[in-house]
Amino acid sequence: MTSQSRGGGPGSIGASSPKTRDERTGEARGEPDRGQLTRRLGRSDLRAVSEVRKALRELLRHWGKPGRSEVAELLTSELVTNALVHTDHDAVVTATVGPRGLRVEVRDFVGRRPEPRVPNADDGTSGRGLILVQSLADSWGVRAHGVGKAVWFELDGGGVA
Repeated sequence: MTSQSRGGGPGSIGASSPKTRDERTGEARGEPDRGQLTRRLGRSDLRAVSEVRKALRELLRHWGKPGRSEVAELLTSELVTNALVHTDHDAVVTATVGPRGLRVEVRDFVGRRPEPRVPNADDGTSGRGLILVQSLADSWGVRAHGVGKAVWFELDGGGVA
């Protein structure tokens, strides 16, 4: 497992949750899990990025200090986009709000590990996702699975707003 840490610490948080979705089928579950969001994303479906942002915004509606949920949305968008663009497979995103903060994990089904790279000025906007995650997350890493990997980050809430 690769893990990076940038400081931060536990904070008090509050959360609300929309209904979660079954990881295998994408169908809404009958009862919402407090503080958790799970979505299965179709291969190369970049429309899913905005849908995940919207669902995460709802999950984090009452979470953390001002600005923390926006950082979470940005970092989640980067990880989801990376998974869909660079793997040509489905992905599963899980966001969990707990007593220590927020953890977002994007699992894909390709074992190749992502590496942050210095973006080339001529690349437009490409190549900056993991640099953003590395810079803004309190911790992040890559965890291998039997098939594929999960790239994750954690943010503390910075205390209740």
